Amino acid sequence: MLLGRDTELAELQTCVEQARLGRSSVVVLRGEAGIGKSALLDELAVANPDVRTVRAACVKSENAIPFAALHMLVHPLRAGIGGLPAPQANALHTVLGTAEAKNHNDGGRTAGDRFLVGLALLTLLSDAAEERPLLCVVDDAHWLDQSSAEALLFAARRLRAEPIALVFGVREGDAPEFPADDLAELTLSPLAADAAAELLDRRDAALTPEQRETLIADARGNPLALLELPASPDAEPSSRFLRLKNAFAERIRTLPAATQAALAVVAADDTSRTSVILAAISELGNSPSDLAPAEKADIVFVRDDRVEFRHPLLRAAAYYATPITTRTDSHRALASAHQALGDHCHYAWHLAAATTKPDDHVATVLADAAQPAGELHHNAATSQMLERAAELTIDTRQRAERFTLSAQSAASAGQFERAERLAEQAADYAQDPLQLADIALVRASVLDDQDQPKLAYRLLSDAAVTVAPLDGEFAGHLLFRAARSAASAGDLDVLARIAERAIDMHLPNFRAVTALASAFNSQHTFVSSASEDPLATLVNMLDGCGETTELLEIGWWQLLRGHFREAHDLAQMVESRARSDSAAGMLAAALPLLARTQLILGQLDDAQASAEEATTISRDIGARRHGLYVSNVLGHIAAIRGDVEACVRHTEEPLRRNIAPGNMHALGARSLLDLGSGRYENAFTTLQSMMSGAGRQGAIASLPDLIEAAMRLGDRASAVEALEWFDAWALRLNQPWAESAALRCRALTAPDDAAGDLFAQSVQLHAHPGPPFEYARTNLLYGEWLRRQRQTTEARVYLRQAAETFARMRAKPWEERANAELRAAGGRVEGQPGEDKTSALTPQERQVVRLAATGLSNRDIAAQLFLSPRTVGYHLYKAYPKLGVTSRGELATAPGVG
Repeated sequence: MLLGRDTELAELQTCVEQARLGRSSVVVLRGEAGIGKSALLDELAVANPDVRTVRAACVKSENAIPFAALHMLVHPLRAGIGGLPAPQANALHTVLGTAEAKNHNDGGRTAGDRFLVGLALLTLLSDAAEERPLLCVVDDAHWLDQSSAEALLFAARRLRAEPIALVFGVREGDAPEFPADDLAELTLSPLAADAAAELLDRRDAALTPEQRETLIADARGNPLALLELPASPDAEPSSRFLRLKNAFAERIRTLPAATQAALAVVAADDTSRTSVILAAISELGNSPSDLAPAEKADIVFVRDDRVEFRHPLLRAAAYYATPITTRTDSHRALASAHQALGDHCHYAWHLAAATTKPDDHVATVLADAAQPAGELHHNAATSQMLERAAELTIDTRQRAERFTLSAQSAASAGQFERAERLAEQAADYAQDPLQLADIALVRASVLDDQDQPKLAYRLLSDAAVTVAPLDGEFAGHLLFRAARSAASAGDLDVLARIAERAIDMHLPNFRAVTALASAFNSQHTFVSSASEDPLATLVNMLDGCGETTELLEIGWWQLLRGHFREAHDLAQMVESRARSDSAAGMLAAALPLLARTQLILGQLDDAQASAEEATTISRDIGARRHGLYVSNVLGHIAAIRGDVEACVRHTEEPLRRNIAPGNMHALGARSLLDLGSGRYENAFTTLQSMMSGAGRQGAIASLPDLIEAAMRLGDRASAVEALEWFDAWALRLNQPWAESAALRCRALTAPDDAAGDLFAQSVQLHAHPGPPFEYARTNLLYGEWLRRQRQTTEARVYLRQAAETFARMRAKPWEERANAELRAAGGRVEGQPGEDKTSALTPQERQVVRLAATGLSNRDIAAQLFLSPRTVGYHLYKAYPKLGVTSRGELATAPGVG
């Protein structure tokens, strides 16, 4: 029985009780070394024998081994991997190094996706909890390897309606930070004086009153210190933590030499599997019975076919208290044991750990393990393996290549500081300008992700000049990337110079660079200097490319060209591919484009669902730029619907960063909010500030708002100036919807004898598919004009059409304005016909319902939405009464679902 921990145990027990009720709980248990975290977690497991418990105990010596902790956690549940969706099963088999990986073939696209591993873990835990509630314990989580941490936190943040309690034990004060700010926390405080005294009474030692008093004072309420610290006040060093480590090391040194060697094997292996450990001990020429003295001394114990240390500090002591030769022998023996089991990943890592100097054979084994089936998947685990392979590589050129690949993988995993360090190491061994240029690409990608595009384009431009005599095509690619960075920085002068340099250097793909420069110049200045559409040139150059990155790039260019449907279809294609493959990184890149096109095409609920999902996934995988982009989509939706608080909240960060086009989109959303609410002066002031600078990328779409605001205030001169810009842009786009908007703007600035015809021509173009919100605004303005001309019968037609469109979008301010005009025209405002019950659904419920209506199972839906099957069922349970249905079969016919 634990002393002085009733309150903390009760709090943790509440999490287990929630699991019994079918609700998930995640908590981070924090405290200093020896404060009783492990003992409390053990007590929690013992107190709930009816709950299945799975555990992982992390140690410092293994936090460089990819998915080390995941091996421990998943091992008891491994029988369930075969029941997972194929991509998820393949991902787990791949990272666990099991032979079954080859039996699940997805073309190698997703096996290395670190977030697919997290989804697989979520599904596996959810499946395991179907039989009985599950308690999942990760002790000493501060030593989690990066790959396991990403997978566990990805899963933890998606636990909703599963009977699962997940507890992370984390040491504070002298250990790495555990990044889980968004999870509930429980901190263990020192024991109260009476509990500390009672615990000391349990110590089997004869203590004088003076020793007892000194020990209680020195332990300061730390249970492990009370039980393990030597009683002498002269013990060195004075740090409780170091004294505990030394005390444990001393206990281990009293054991037989063969037992110490056996303990080193146990401490060196992250799987803790009895079969692996005994095989390694035998490989060293020792006997499994050599562990018996350690069991008798209560240092290790066997549980669930695993050999475990009683306390993490004992494990650290057993590993680091032995000579380095003993540790390397242990790793070598473990490498042999894992190789016999076909676990190539662990074989490679232990072989590397046993190697103390460069060795090309070991480096090659490790590099091969980083690329299963010859596929290189850029993630944290791959980066760690390639870094160690590079360190062991003798040939300097190959060492530079492996450091570069490691840096690329680190950058893809969002480990930007580490990527920069690895790039510097690669540069130390680079042999020629081409290798240095590869390194420059990695550094530039890190700089772009960290919002430092100016540094990126300088780096890329210099690299292009250097490699041009050696590889013109590569130099052109570098300059193209430099031009993109310059455009992101809004540096038009540099952008022009880069284009001129591409021409002067006679690079094979100079047209791509000049087209990009021309396109972004016109986006910033509203003036085009090219005789042909530069964006069309870029689209045609990549036409037929099936790569995800290029498809999305084409989609963004199509969006800028005003080809909204084409952009939407490309985004939807990539989104569908990402969901099919359960590829979180790909999905995070596709959703911003999809959300923006859904917004423009009037699918506001879908756009909100896409944007919110992008926000969640981007946060979880560290893709901050994607999350920031969709914040403006959410801000724009809030502006249309008149939600002031949400609009301001979603646009705060893009405005703080002040980088186009994000800041322009944010200002555009806020000005639209003011315009819809009749605050014309505020809207005009904001819009004028947007248009006053030289760099206005992203502001073109707000020109019609400026024209309307200016005319409401009687400032025709400002409206005409903006109209000239917009007319030129609409002419160049050559899209019916753009021409319709331009005609509407001309009508606003025209005298009454010309305005009617212009409005009528604008409305005629509504027959072509276009943005419904913009078309409704045209109907509203035309109806207002007709009413002022006392043509009330005709006015009511357009005002009613506008009101109905605004109502479908739940654009409340605009709907109220249209209805007010309709009443003024003598029309009757009717209730919204056929109420859309899907408006009562949350964005995630809407996604689940629509996928369920297509016939997909909960398991298939879960894989696509990065949820557990049980959470999908929970969302359906909540959605049915809102839609007025009672079964899954009725969803397909529910209004608004299809």
